[in-house]
Amino acid sequence: MSKTTRSFCNDPHDFLAEAAGGTVAAHPDAQWDASGFIHQESPVVTDAGVPAVAVISGGGSGHEPMHSGFVGRGMLAAACPGHLFTSPNAVQISEATAWADQGRGVLHVVKNYTGDVMNFTVARRMNPHIETDAVVVQEDIATDTASETGPGRRGTVATILVEKVAGAAAARGDDLPQVKNIAQWVANNSRSMAVAVEPGHLPTTGRDTFDLADGEMEVGVGIHGERGVAREQTKPARDMVAGMLPGIVQGLSLGAGDEVICLVNGLGGTTLLETHLVFGEVLQWLADRGITVRRSLTGPFVTAVNMHGVSVTLTKATDEVTALLDAPTNEPAWPRVLGTKSAFQPATMEFADKLPQAGEPNEWLSGFVERVQAGVDALTELDRIAGDGDFGHNLDAAFGDIELPLRGTDCDVLEGLAHRCLVLSGGTSGAVFGTLFSQLHQAVKDSAGGSDDGSSGRLTRASLAAGLESANDAIFELGGATYGDKTMVDALFPAMRAVAELDAEASVAEALEVARVAAIDGVRETRAQAAKKGRASYLGESTKDVPDPGAIVVCWLFGDTTDVSNF
Repeated sequence: MSKTTRSFCNDPHDFLAEAAGGTVAAHPDAQWDASGFIHQESPVVTDAGVPAVAVISGGGSGHEPMHSGFVGRGMLAAACPGHLFTSPNAVQISEATAWADQGRGVLHVVKNYTGDVMNFTVARRMNPHIETDAVVVQEDIATDTASETGPGRRGTVATILVEKVAGAAAARGDDLPQVKNIAQWVANNSRSMAVAVEPGHLPTTGRDTFDLADGEMEVGVGIHGERGVAREQTKPARDMVAGMLPGIVQGLSLGAGDEVICLVNGLGGTTLLETHLVFGEVLQWLADRGITVRRSLTGPFVTAVNMHGVSVTLTKATDEVTALLDAPTNEPAWPRVLGTKSAFQPATMEFADKLPQAGEPNEWLSGFVERVQAGVDALTELDRIAGDGDFGHNLDAAFGDIELPLRGTDCDVLEGLAHRCLVLSGGTSGAVFGTLFSQLHQAVKDSAGGSDDGSSGRLTRASLAAGLESANDAIFELGGATYGDKTMVDALFPAMRAVAELDAEASVAEALEVARVAAIDGVRETRAQAAKKGRASYLGESTKDVPDPGAIVVCWLFGDTTDVSNF
């Protein structure tokens, strides 16, 4: 097996050159200098069009979009990328400094790592004729130490806030000491903390940056893929946030009435859904303590290649800092608009449940729901193999919280189940099963003489036959699925046909039994089929030898069936 099969890569030796070339090609205001830096294509000038102080930064590759994504007017004049997780060399930085200088000086924004600090220091010595200065960012509380001889806190995600404030101050016309002072204030008044639930792996080697067992999380990880300062059992996001924020707040001496900039950052392998969930918990934790978030940023701004983790950064907010963060820039990675909300509440959908709460226990439909609740994991696994893996979760959304036994007539319960599928499930499964239950409800209601109170709303052979037929027709109209397409119709259609062939005097129990047997045969037929409808149809022949999970659920409607693994 190739050592780079976990990443998109050609020759590992060419990875960084090709990746940086693609970055420049995608960037609206960037050029590559063969001396080893990316610089803005537009002139380095103030908003008034006169030469400006130049702000440059850099660091190891693997943190994108920092730093290359923040090159542009109003932020960085140039960025120096090093090898993966390795500082740029002094010559790169010196050449970038010489290019960037417009006669008003150059400010270096440096993360507090030994290699970065050394190489930026050497680069400034190589340009004695240029007025230079530096801001060292060191805000990571995971590496906070009282030692006077140690390296001090690492510089991590707050770096981009420093870069933005410095770039905006330069654009408004500040001189070098002024730009340095406001940038240093932001660096001094920021604190960060990061956790990860999975390590990253390097695109050039495919190797994990550290080992982490299932069920564990690494606390205090660094942006170079390094291990943290503690290892704990994974915990809910709310508890994780509650463990991260006290140290940050204490480090900034924050209290009720204070205002902050909040940056919740994904470390490369974290979805935006997860990042936003963590952000919501951060907002709530701060609000509970009277701390107001004045501006916020959420997303993957400073990554550790593809680490599945998040970091939280707080910076004290002032009117000036807020205005500089809001100032326009044409670089591509900074948000067009920053968040301004300080309150959070879950976006819960309001749902008026139509399931009856009184009446006699409904054994038929209670049995169906019980089988679905018990089979969610098995259905999800089947759909993962031959679909997109969401089927069991969608059914769980509709049926998972139902307390059994269900009570009420078949007519009323079917209406309630239909409503739950259509509102709570979503997706194809919600639509087709909502339609199935709606049509069965209507058939039972019609057979009871149109009564709305459900007093006679019990299933009969005739209403089952009519409901299955109308459901089959309605589902075909929805998506065109027919028998043989490897969908729930492969159980629905044979069940419908079997019930229709019964004698008119057959009992509902007999009707459900023949439907169950016919549906089981239909499910088993789906093993030999390739899906032709739904998302599974995109997988072609790979869906063979896997029974369709939707067809299995139709079987469960008619009665207890063989275990999923035996279909």
